[in-house]
Amino acid sequence: MKLTRAFSLCLALAVTPFVGVASAASEPGDQLKQKLSDTLGIEVISMADSPIPGLYQAITNRGVLYVSKDGSKLLHGNLYDLNQGMKNLTEAALAGPRLEMLKSFEDKMLVYKAKNEKHVVTVFTDITCGYCRKLHNQMQEYNDLGITVRYLAYPRQGVPSPNAEEMEAVWCAKDPHKAMDDAKAGKSIKMAKCDANIPGQYQLGMSFGINGTPALILEDGSLIPGYQPPKDLLNNLESRSL
Repeated sequence: MKLTRAFSLCLALAVTPFVGVASAASEPGDQLKQKLSDTLGIEVISMADSPIPGLYQAITNRGVLYVSKDGSKLLHGNLYDLNQGMKNLTEAALAGPRLEMLKSFEDKMLVYKAKNEKHVVTVFTDITCGYCRKLHNQMQEYNDLGITVRYLAYPRQGVPSPNAEEMEAVWCAKDPHKAMDDAKAGKSIKMAKCDANIPGQYQLGMSFGINGTPALILEDGSLIPGYQPPKDLLNNLESRSL
């Protein structure tokens, strides 16, 4: 069963309960990882107790899931703490793993480095996205404010797709930065192939809970969906560093 189909049908999914007694305390979690992988076709990156007793929190390549410890119920969605001003616990759970997972893609990033760097923001982008183009057109303003922008690819048509091929052409161009400038100006790009791992970049974005562009990952691992004007982004970053 495809994950998207499963989640569109319902938020609570009954799965086959476990049979037998676990031989070790960690075994139910291991069994759940395998069951989620087999049933939904996803990769479970980590699993731990959730803030709700009786539920595991599974970080997967499609975001965060909550699974009952007997393996019979599954929830997909954001979990909020009413006692902490509606803090999004699901988003908070992803912050640390996002930063760790980004490290393995640093060699694939197209970086627009600020001369007097104060902050670093990773942006999942699509060359056909209007607000991505708006952000790119203001790159000098971000850089002048001390914000370094690191691009990763998130082709909105998915992979494989013509959109993904065009983004690969940008990453694989002799001058990727010029190719990005041209692509976001609506110019055609000469097709090229290399080890850009556009599918991997796209899957990384999906695992972060991204479903549109631009999507910004801040220095603390927080996700901001959508465009942020340069000064607004700086204020956001500065407020988090206080």
